[in-house]
Amino acid sequence: MSVFWNKRTVNLTPYVPGEQPKDRKFIKLNTNENPYPPSPKVIEAIEQALAITSQGKDSRAKGDKLRLYPDPLCTEFREVVAAAYGVKPSQVFPGNGSDEVLGFVFGAFFETPEKESVTTHSILFPDITYSFYPVYADLWNIPYKTIPIGEDFSINLNDYSAGSGGVIISNPNAPTGRDLPASDLLQLARKLEQNNRVLVVDEAYAVFGAQSLVPHINDHPNLLTVHTLSKSASLAGLRVGFAIGSEELIAGLFRVRDSFNSYTMDALALAGGSAAVLDKSYYETINQKVIATRETTVIGLKAMGFTVIPSKANFLFVTYPGISGQALFQSLRDKGILVRHFNKPRIADYLRVSIGTGEDMDTFLSACRETIELPGN
Repeated sequence: MSVFWNKRTVNLTPYVPGEQPKDRKFIKLNTNENPYPPSPKVIEAIEQALAITSQGKDSRAKGDKLRLYPDPLCTEFREVVAAAYGVKPSQVFPGNGSDEVLGFVFGAFFETPEKESVTTHSILFPDITYSFYPVYADLWNIPYKTIPIGEDFSINLNDYSAGSGGVIISNPNAPTGRDLPASDLLQLARKLEQNNRVLVVDEAYAVFGAQSLVPHINDHPNLLTVHTLSKSASLAGLRVGFAIGSEELIAGLFRVRDSFNSYTMDALALAGGSAAVLDKSYYETINQKVIATRETTVIGLKAMGFTVIPSKANFLFVTYPGISGQALFQSLRDKGILVRHFNKPRIADYLRVSIGTGEDMDTFLSACRETIELPGN
């Protein structure tokens, strides 16, 4: 605390990211990073963005382009995304990772109401979901209501059809990995449209098995999908995200962004992000490997007696009877494997396990077997 902080800063509870270790080498299965390297074409594009430029007698040094601001409209990147997803460039909003895009989403579409209308303006999201959502709501002073998910971690969208200030759903959900059918989400979008409310579908993990709603964007002006290249394109270190929606929604996001910073994507991210979106075949290959490894890991965990929540993401949500989540987390950490433990009601005995390479997951399964076979477990 500081006497110089304002009331907003004092009252915030910031998002806590997964551990990024510096003291020793771990098998990192805690932050949902893709275990495979990005496309070689991404590296080539970044190198070209730094290349020597020559115009007649005017030869400039390598990296000279970095003295110039990047394109604030991110034109080429938006054109590439639009072509890949079958929409118009004016329906694409670029950002410095999907977290930044989500921050702008909360500011653009969810209201800070007068006290007497808090109930009808409260936005809705599951009580177990991406823990950045309540952080954004608090930052923007937006009232919200969390909807309890089922004992099996399923989401019933009928619970979201009452009057509200809008809805945000992660599909697949994080940290559980469960997905929702597109038909159910589209039905919810229609109900919200009647009240001029927005449905935001966070598709950070959709590429690993869920149905994307992008093909339905033109039929639902209140539907916005949010995407990241961190997981699907092995670019967590580059920070590239985007949203796809109606032109009016995208225009609203630009209004909010340009009230903060018109240059949220740097030149290297724009070059690398465009190359990643273009190299569809490379990423289809490695992400199918992630999916196959996920299913093999499920079989191995269930054979040991673990409960595994059905997942369409690049992670699994698991628990073992008789061993607390904290104890299992610590045992794996001691063996050099990092997973994610959320010490929260209902999920304190679960671990979220990112899918690594086949070798990584074999090591993980062996470590799990050693832990559950210890005397007293």
